Amino acid sequence: MPEEVHISSLVVHATPKRLQRVEEAIAAMPGAQVHGSSPNGKLVVTLDADSADEMLSRVGDIQRTDGVLSAALVYQYADTVEAMNEEIPDAS
Repeated sequence: MPEEVHISSLVVHATPKRLQRVEEAIAAMPGAQVHGSSPNGKLVVTLDADSADEMLSRVGDIQRTDGVLSAALVYQYADTVEAMNEEIPDAS
């Protein structure tokens, strides 16, 4: 079975009082990056994983983080590592 790459983005809504702790907890998770947050408790997060099961587990970990009210999956993409590394010729 070929090696896979799974990439997802989420909007996470946290309790504003716990925003910093939630942001730190998510940033410490493997494959997670917090790209931005707002004072009202919203965060933009991306995740990468090697399998769909691993991705679902990471989303669940975020949902169960103390202070998280919701975590909504916005985008998910999966492909083989080979396809992700394929060079795309310049169209011009």
